[in-house]
Amino acid sequence: MLGAAATLRDRPVTLPSARLTALGAGLLTALAMLAFGCLDALLFSGSPTAYGVFFLLACAGCGMWVRPADLFPGAIGVPIAFTAGLLPINDGGTGFAGQALGVFTALSLNAGWLYAGTLLTVLIVLVRKIALMGRQRRRRQQRQPRPSRRPRSPHCSGAEPGRSRP
Repeated sequence: MLGAAATLRDRPVTLPSARLTALGAGLLTALAMLAFGCLDALLFSGSPTAYGVFFLLACAGCGMWVRPADLFPGAIGVPIAFTAGLLPINDGGTGFAGQALGVFTALSLNAGWLYAGTLLTVLIVLVRKIALMGRQRRRRQQRQPRPSRRPRSPHCSGAEPGRSRP
């Protein structure tokens, strides 16, 4: 029994290999921000700093868990998630107009957190895309060695090409 516990303890910590589509990453981030917005309203009385720090963590998670085929579209859902989480913590009035005014005011006052989180997601996605392109290029180069010279037609002779007319 101790051998199994030691094996688990010595294993390096890695991220889960589950990858989300762009829509899935956006929805998961929006739900996480909405849940944290409710929690922030209850525990911290709508603290913009606590909300902003959690938003940065959610952005990093979104950038890391979106699948490689959806890297750039995956960053689009982040600002929408920020807005969804502002619904419970804004200081808007009653009714739809009051809530909309409160969300717009909170967006303008917390634009720094919004830009920082979006930039963080874009940077993570960009680094992942560059790494993916490098891996694909190395794989292609290992698979197909470059010919030393242009391939010739099977109908050509082995002689060097030359001009047929003076």
